[in-house]
Amino acid sequence: MYTPPDYPQRPYFPRRYSESEVLHRSTYFRSDMEHRRSVRQFSDKPVPLQVIENIMMTAAAAPSGANKQPWTFCAISDPNIKKEIRIAAEKEETEFYTHRATEDWLKDLEPFGTNPEKPFLEVAPWLIVMFRQVHGLAKDGSKIGHYYVNESNGIAAGILISAIHHAGLVTLTHTPSPMNFLQKILNRPNHERPYLLLPVGYAASDVMVPDISRKPVNDVISYY
Repeated sequence: MYTPPDYPQRPYFPRRYSESEVLHRSTYFRSDMEHRRSVRQFSDKPVPLQVIENIMMTAAAAPSGANKQPWTFCAISDPNIKKEIRIAAEKEETEFYTHRATEDWLKDLEPFGTNPEKPFLEVAPWLIVMFRQVHGLAKDGSKIGHYYVNESNGIAAGILISAIHHAGLVTLTHTPSPMNFLQKILNRPNHERPYLLLPVGYAASDVMVPDISRKPVNDVISYY
């Protein structure tokens, strides 16, 4: 028998569905997420702030090590800040494409047609920058331990991308390396580190994506 810890507890009532409804919902969600694609062509059509807040707070509901929630989400719509981020990102991307990337890496990127130019960082109505908190801060300025920071942020990032897609919007997981310029531009504290940069908005009317496929089920899943 489960013995709860000596800590305040409350009842939890998870949603319960019939077996057929469980299958239906899992099938639908699988199909919906398989339709998701990363895009680089955005419309400048505005997206309401409340939509962006809902998306970020959905991601913030992710599980985390000891429930420390070691993340900060920054949403940027200011054109001047977006331009500054684009300039800094393209500087790092130019270094990547000309000096850092191996020949194999560049060859693997050919189907995507990528290059150092990142106009979507200005066109998309919103940029969401996700920061991981290497530790927390108490009110007196002392450090609070955080655990499984990368794993926790990875889970939250997956939920964030799913929430963007679920809302009918598109995004791209953009990770210029290094990303320290984001901490400087957004004036974030020293205990935060840039984790992910996501342009968010509606897809352009003429959007195109590479004709690629995903691995088949037998290459992804093993049953025992």
